[in-house]
Amino acid sequence: MEETRLEETLQIDEAKQLLIEIKNEIAKVIVGQEKVVEQLLWCVVAGGHALLEGIPGLGKTMLVRTAASAMELQFSRIQFTPDLMPADITGTMLLDLNSHTQRFNKGPIFGNIVLADEINRATPKTQSALLEAMQEGTVTAGGESYQLPKPFFVLATQNPIEQEGTYPLPEAQLDRFLLKIGIEYPTRDELKEIVKRTTGMQQLYAAPVIDGARLEALQKLAKQIICSDEVLEFAVSFIMRTHPHEADAPNSIKQFVRYGAGPRALQALIAISRVRALSQGRGHVAWGDLVYASKPVLRHRIGLGYEAIAQGITTDQLIEQIEQSIEQQRASV
Repeated sequence: MEETRLEETLQIDEAKQLLIEIKNEIAKVIVGQEKVVEQLLWCVVAGGHALLEGIPGLGKTMLVRTAASAMELQFSRIQFTPDLMPADITGTMLLDLNSHTQRFNKGPIFGNIVLADEINRATPKTQSALLEAMQEGTVTAGGESYQLPKPFFVLATQNPIEQEGTYPLPEAQLDRFLLKIGIEYPTRDELKEIVKRTTGMQQLYAAPVIDGARLEALQKLAKQIICSDEVLEFAVSFIMRTHPHEADAPNSIKQFVRYGAGPRALQALIAISRVRALSQGRGHVAWGDLVYASKPVLRHRIGLGYEAIAQGITTDQLIEQIEQSIEQQRASV
C-alpha cells in the first residue's frame, strides 16, 4: 500500500527536487565529479547497472558507498581477484551436521548496491556468474532459485591502464551495463578540497534522502516521461549511424568502427534520456537529453578498428561526430 501511495503522490517537480537533494548529499562527501554523480543517479533511477572506469585512487569505492548511504540502500562490496570463484559471489550450500539438511548461505551479491571492484581481474567464469545475476535478478544454487533484493544495482569498476593479469569483459557482457562512466582526475582546487576533507578529524558521511520504496516510485515515474515519435526517430538515427555499413553514417564511423551499437543501446538511450528529462523537471524527452545521454550509453557499445586505436581515436570523438551529422539533418528539415 505504501508504494502505491508514493506512486500516486510523487510529481515531476518533487522528483526533480529529490534528485537535487541526493546529489547535494553526495557532494558533502565527494568533491567535484558532478557529471559522474549525475550519470550514476540516472543509471540507478533507470534501473540499470553501470561500469565505472578510472585509475585507482579517484574515489570510485567512496562514491558508490556514499550513493548507497544517500539512498538508504544496503551496500555490498566484492573485490575481484583471479582466484575468486563464482560461489564466492553468489553463495554456497552448507550442510547442517545436526539436522543433516542443506541450507543456502547467501553471498555478497545479495545487496541493493553491489560494488564489483576491478571486475576485469576475475576470470571469465566468475565474471559470468555476476553478469547472470545482473541479467536474471536471481541466483540458482542446489537446484533452487533465490531472488535478489529489490532494488538491485551492480556498479562495477575497472582500471583502464593496467592490463597485466586482467580478463577484459567481452562485448556481449559489456552490453549488459546500461552506462559506462568515465572518472577523470580532479582539478587543482578539487585536490586541495579533498585533502581538507580527508586528512582532518571530521568524519564525513551522507545522510539518507530517500529509501528503497521512494526510489522505486522515482523509477516508475521516469518510465512515464513521454518520448515523442520525432525524438524516437532521432534516437534510432543515433544508433543506426554507429554502424559502419549504414549509408548515413559519418565517414569517420565507416573508417574507424568495426561494429556499432545494438537494440539494447537504443533502450538504454531512451531510458537514460527519460531520467535526464525528469531531473530537469520536464515531462517529455528532448533532443538535448539524447545528446547528454549518448556518450555514457554508447562509448562501450562501439567497437573500434585497429586504425582508430593506432591513431588514438576515441569512441567519444566518434559519438560527437554522429551528433553533428544529426544536427545538420535537423537543421535542414
